[in-house]
Amino acid sequence: MSDLVTEIRTYVVNEFLDGEDSAELTAEFDLIESGIVDSLGLVRVISHVSRTYSIPVDDIPIVPDNFRSIAAICDVIRGAVKTAA
Repeated sequence: MSDLVTEIRTYVVNEFLDGEDSAELTAEFDLIESGIVDSLGLVRVISHVSRTYSIPVDDIPIVPDNFRSIAAICDVIRGAVKTAA
């Protein structure tokens, strides 16, 4: 598991699972369909990504599919960082 995936997974577990069993939380697990991340949660994830990775919110493509899984969130971050470089 990459450092980025680990960081995002840790954030999701700490912010949204509140001590629940996270064994099923793989990089591809659907965070939206499962109800772990709702519309307010999506705003929190976007804010975290913006702050942690110094990505302006305007540069983050805010589409639910981009935040559906940990892998998708990591792809958004990698894409934004690559574009900024």
